[in-house]
Amino acid sequence: MALLENVLVVALMGFCLLVSGQSSQEELYQTLKKKDSLLFDAAFNTCGVNILHTLFTEDFEFYHDKVGLTQGKEAFVGSIAKNCSGRNKELPQPAKRILVAGSLEVYPLFNDGKLYGAVQHGVHHFEFLNQNQQYEKGDIAKFTHVWVLQDGTWKIKRELSYDHHLQEQ
Repeated sequence: MALLENVLVVALMGFCLLVSGQSSQEELYQTLKKKDSLLFDAAFNTCGVNILHTLFTEDFEFYHDKVGLTQGKEAFVGSIAKNCSGRNKELPQPAKRILVAGSLEVYPLFNDGKLYGAVQHGVHHFEFLNQNQQYEKGDIAKFTHVWVLQDGTWKIKRELSYDHHLQEQ
């Protein structure tokens, strides 16, 4: 009987560890999903340059399969600010980014058991205003963000945007 009790205790402890691991994994997923939404809302919808400054490390690098490499937070955020400067906020946004449902994945990164970063991967597509001021489908692409914890705050250190191609109409 004692053997059965010991087995049950060990099994219960393992189950508790598994559940707590899933809970923290889910928490990380939800945190970075919110950050992803904040990033693209600031870049496409609100031109939130101040928000963008909080989301990237100083040595941020952006690798894009069509427009090349952008090095540094200031260069990246500066290019978005320049695109936003002439935009009339009363008019519809010229482009929309849509995350493909179910495509977002998050993988934690540990150093000696301590969480220091995460890899976030997903698929998104874009829509653009045409000459009739109607949205039409543009590219679909994959993205990968390398997030790091910097002074308790999640920031993107590296971003890859690749496999851009026209989505089927």
